[in-house]
Amino acid sequence: MSADFFYTVEVIINGLMTGVMYSLVALGFVLIFKASGVFNYAQGVMALFAAMTLVGIQTGQVPFAHLINTIFGTHLHKFGWEVPTLLAILLALGVMILFAFIVERYILKHLVNQDPIILFMATIGLAYFMEGFGDLMWGSEIKNLDVGLPQGGNIWLENATSDWADGFYGFYLDNLDMWATAIAVVLVASLIVFSNYTKTGRALRAVADDNQAALSVGISLRTIWVIVWSLAGFVALVAGIMWGAKSGVQFSLSLIALKALPVLMLGGFTSIPGAIVGGMIIGVGEKLFEFAVGPYIGGATENWFAYVLALLFLVFRPQGLFGEKIIERV
Repeated sequence: MSADFFYTVEVIINGLMTGVMYSLVALGFVLIFKASGVFNYAQGVMALFAAMTLVGIQTGQVPFAHLINTIFGTHLHKFGWEVPTLLAILLALGVMILFAFIVERYILKHLVNQDPIILFMATIGLAYFMEGFGDLMWGSEIKNLDVGLPQGGNIWLENATSDWADGFYGFYLDNLDMWATAIAVVLVASLIVFSNYTKTGRALRAVADDNQAALSVGISLRTIWVIVWSLAGFVALVAGIMWGAKSGVQFSLSLIALKALPVLMLGGFTSIPGAIVGGMIIGVGEKLFEFAVGPYIGGATENWFAYVLALLFLVFRPQGLFGEKIIERV
């Protein structure tokens, strides 16, 4: 086989792994939309805030250090200790669960039975609040996130495949992307089992189908919202770890939510497996298009390919590949 064939295979594999990274963000949108019908604009900022919190706890950073120093004239920056990675992740998860309680108590509780557009606008306000609060709490500088996952190309795989064809130098696959793929598979399988085979998961789906009917059979809407926002916070933490370790913890991390939108349009807003499949289609599609067509039209096609593909799906199949078709009788 020719070197071009193996380079194409390499592009496809890297596209699949990139798509899984997109799917990690899309999962948070799906979880909240399934349980409440709310499109959570703040999901990307949640990933950023979770990653910032993890770095701050891990490095022993003093929260609100800049504000404290400005008010009291002190020079506090760090406590002088570092927290083990696993404990730091658990503490960051605790912060995201606390965040879920606060969101339910001070926002969602007052918006029960309101129009979806009102809830959507509330999540926009929440996104900007979290972004500013995170910068105030942990600082706005770019942070390095290290949780012990290997990064860089897999040397063993590259050396093992370097002689498969003349002119082919071996598969270049990033270790972090491979770890992210494995973690995403486990996460999705766990969420599917939780959603379909547990009492709480069935309650989540009941609330999604009809809030009033769920309330009438004794399901607490407030409890369900806390659970689903906690799950979304956990998914945001995982996504924040993977993307933060890959590109650093910075403002642009919150913008990955924009790349999750085409994933949702392809996979459907209510399907957990759809988020993964949609992400893989987007990842492979944009990598292959850039590889095969990009050089002829000036490149940079990855910036817009996913949105054009999503537009085509909206025209011909607006519910996505796995979404439920909406039938209205008049």
